[in-house]
Amino acid sequence: MTALDRSLAIGPLAFSLGQLLLALALGVAIAAGALAGRRQRVGVSDTLFTLLLLALLGARLVFVVRYWDAYDAWWTMLDIRDRGFDPWGGLAAALIYGGWRLWRVPRQRRALGIALLAGGMSWGTAAVTVSQLVPTAGTLPDTRLMTLDDAPQRLDRLPDARARPLVVNLWASWCPPCRREMPLLAETQRRRDDIAFAFVNQGESTAAIRRFLDAESLVMDNVLHDDALALGEHVGAMAMPTTLFYDAEGRLVDTHFGELSQATLTQALARLASPQ
Repeated sequence: MTALDRSLAIGPLAFSLGQLLLALALGVAIAAGALAGRRQRVGVSDTLFTLLLLALLGARLVFVVRYWDAYDAWWTMLDIRDRGFDPWGGLAAALIYGGWRLWRVPRQRRALGIALLAGGMSWGTAAVTVSQLVPTAGTLPDTRLMTLDDAPQRLDRLPDARARPLVVNLWASWCPPCRREMPLLAETQRRRDDIAFAFVNQGESTAAIRRFLDAESLVMDNVLHDDALALGEHVGAMAMPTTLFYDAEGRLVDTHFGELSQATLTQALARLASPQ
């Protein structure tokens, strides 16, 4: 998990540091554009919001095209709760629209150029600073967890995780996106014997976990509980669900903050299987 993947809960809402830095960069760009265009009374805030919207649409469109086979209905392609976005697609859309706007609207060139430069520089500076100040979770932690039979267990000592990649899902039964993604993860665990899965419940009792599994008719291996929330604190996951993807050597390859869909899980497992 990189520093920008770490999550932060603000009341009922949860954000990754990367999302917060993007919001910060947008705010800086809007302020810089307003100052640069004040004398000529040129506004660029609408253009910046349009650019952001088109970047998100481009990122989603490219992601959907790449993982077309993972969608079984058209409406699931519109469900962005899985955070399935392709950053290169978003960057391409932003550059195309930004370049077109600079060419077609000469009055905005100075203010918009300054706004984009200020936003880009603020994001880059903040990202580098956060990466240096915030520790990253790069290897499989040795946090002490418990099985549902109240026996101590560590992720690096799971019998079926030795010499295999490991997917670690942090969840809770009161978390709606956790509940929605759990059948997909359980089915993938049954289907993929080349990858181990561990489901680490955060803060709930064994009785509550068993009630949830029984009520949902979920049968899964490696269901663990972490009463003290130690694993979430160690890896910087303050909100759920968070899923970590470790290679066979215990190195963190990818992380997904939020609900997984078939498409985003397919993407993450593909990265896990790729040579590092």
